[in-house]
Amino acid sequence: MRRFSVYDSMSREVRPFVPISPPRVGLFVCGLTPQDEAHVGHARTFVFFDVVARALGRWGYRVLSVQNVTNLDDKVIERAAASGADPLALSDRNFRAWRRSSEELGIRTVNYFPYATDYIPEILAQIRGLIERGYAYASAGSVYYTVAKFAKYGALSGQRTDALRPGARIEVDPAKRAPEDFAVWKAATPGEPAWESPWGPGRPGWHIEDTAITLRLFGPRYDLHGGGLDLIFPHHESEIALAEGATGEAPLVNYWMHGGMLTMRGEKMSKSLGNVVPLADALREHGPMVLRFYYLNAHYRSPLDFDREKSLAEAREAYATLSLPADRLAEILGRERPEGSATGEAPAELVAAAGALADRLDATLAEDFNTREAIALLFGWSRTLAPRLDRLEQLSDAALEELRSPYRWGEEVLGLFVREPVGSEPLAPVVEATIAARARARGRGDYAEADRIRAELSAAGIELEDRGGATRWHPVRRS
Repeated sequence: MRRFSVYDSMSREVRPFVPISPPRVGLFVCGLTPQDEAHVGHARTFVFFDVVARALGRWGYRVLSVQNVTNLDDKVIERAAASGADPLALSDRNFRAWRRSSEELGIRTVNYFPYATDYIPEILAQIRGLIERGYAYASAGSVYYTVAKFAKYGALSGQRTDALRPGARIEVDPAKRAPEDFAVWKAATPGEPAWESPWGPGRPGWHIEDTAITLRLFGPRYDLHGGGLDLIFPHHESEIALAEGATGEAPLVNYWMHGGMLTMRGEKMSKSLGNVVPLADALREHGPMVLRFYYLNAHYRSPLDFDREKSLAEAREAYATLSLPADRLAEILGRERPEGSATGEAPAELVAAAGALADRLDATLAEDFNTREAIALLFGWSRTLAPRLDRLEQLSDAALEELRSPYRWGEEVLGLFVREPVGSEPLAPVVEATIAARARARGRGDYAEADRIRAELSAAGIELEDRGGATRWHPVRRS
């Protein structure tokens, strides 16, 4: 296993990474709240952590990568009410649209996308434990976490508890004993989804959804937690308080990694500000490779401004220059050549440079996942090959593969230089996410939504077969 270092937001320094149970690594990344379609700001975070998981796999680690889905919260409920939709069905549809876009973008390392509402028993058990340990209290049908009880609250962010002000996802609630306390269980409101609990019908609060998931999948401690900088406070701060308060074990996470924000004209891109660019639109306009290159050609902790007219145009031009030799190599290797027409060998110094570059790329990425510097090294290789493009036809396949090795590294780790066949589509993950959405609809008795999903799949050429409590699917050729 290759050793590497990461910038840990808790210690505020670059630290050597030491897994709890090598070679296994638990990686949790805060996922979507799918009240609407995913935008390009979401994709920056998820592309970066896709690279982290890819690199760890290359370096010999066994990664369990989990990305939760907050499929029910205040924003989902508000958006559903405005459109007349069922909140859980709305989340399902938007999440499946995200999966289609994320597959196109090459994000394929996530092992599990747990829905928050699938963990209601774990959430209720954690709340009971918090109450028993004196960290939470029931009031007016809701349950709140006592922030003052957790002495370390604020250690991750450096914020004081009085920075918790009403607004965003911090609710105004006279039932709280202190303004900074936050809800872990919200009393039912008429017309909203609700579950039975010892404190009355209700639904989970935001922060406890994630800790219920991670305690179930990873246990009381795990290796790496990722997300955007905007989630440090209060969300990640509250996750620490909830999990450590419930289990008595610390630290919850050994390393915290936070990515910089994607801005538009200097402002954070967010749905509440109305300055978002839907990811599906950006993929149609720029293509997945240009978008991935754009995200990764900046250090992950730096802010990045999204400008369709300038920054994306520059990214398209730069990626075309970077990928030209890679495309030429792949093109020659992908077609039949007359026997005996290509037997030349690449210069020995060039072959040696290609092999050494792969090691340099790994070493560069091992220093806090500096994708920008890795791309700079690949640019250097493209500049080396560019004057030789007209002579590549003369080289043997073995020689071409040697020259291609740095680009194979770029494809394996960065997800770049991918040449998808025209008309290809990564079908299986999207179909499986859709089948899971149908199962959830059936589980809550929403058979109209389940039938609608089945019809949607049928129209796309996918037939379902329910047998023995399981659902199988197969494509149907249309005449």
